[in-house]
Amino acid sequence: MSMNLMEGGDDDAPINSTINTTPLVDIMLVMLIIFLITIPVVIKSVPIALPKAANIVTVTKPENITIAVDREGNVYWNDALVPDSANLFERLKAVSVMVPQPEVHIRGDKDARFEYVGRVMYNLNRAAIQKVGFITEPPPRVFN
Repeated sequence: MSMNLMEGGDDDAPINSTINTTPLVDIMLVMLIIFLITIPVVIKSVPIALPKAANIVTVTKPENITIAVDREGNVYWNDALVPDSANLFERLKAVSVMVPQPEVHIRGDKDARFEYVGRVMYNLNRAAIQKVGFITEPPPRVFN
């Protein structure tokens, strides 16, 4: 802050009490330039193409297998409860040798922990099931 005091014996001259803002503007411009140069360097992201979600009508064939996982982690094979993970694996292993191999559709409850669906996917991988799909419910349409 600067103040310009008039010297002399003349009492009629007013005191200049304005603030010199030139240094403040200079500092702000320098900071703006620094931020414009450093922000693109700090923000790093890998350029990837994210998949687009689309709903495809499910073609239900008699040989398709639907595995459902409820919110408690219970697994159902075409509406029949599977007692444990070993039993699920044995069933999947028997299905994996069929020609042509049937598709497996997974229906997971939205409130189920991902761990439960992950266990099913692990068993599908171990049994060498080739075609796996997830059945989802499309979001409600909003009509304007």
